[in-house]
Amino acid sequence: MPTELRVLDDGAWVSVDNERRVPTSDVWRFAATDFCACATAFVLLEAFTDVGVQGCEVTVDGVGRCVDCGEKHAFSGLGVGRVLEGSFRPYPPDGVRAGSEPTV
Repeated sequence: MPTELRVLDDGAWVSVDNERRVPTSDVWRFAATDFCACATAFVLLEAFTDVGVQGCEVTVDGVGRCVDCGEKHAFSGLGVGRVLEGSFRPYPPDGVRAGSEPTV
């Protein structure tokens, strides 16, 4: 059975099977990235622009701001969860992500 993914409420939520599951109000840690000059960027997600799937991983594109230095960038391909056996399992926002390069 396919999983339905959408961006809702002007980019504030990712909906999975018609349930709001991933909010923009979370702070995500980006490491090994050029998002900003911080060793680990603590990025407040401000808006989602797209949601998709890479394999069984649910990914988002959007805009975020580092809460330490204030730099704001677009990002792409941030994994926010997985679909396993037809069920969405979100990743915890405090887990360190190794990617999510800013879009210039």
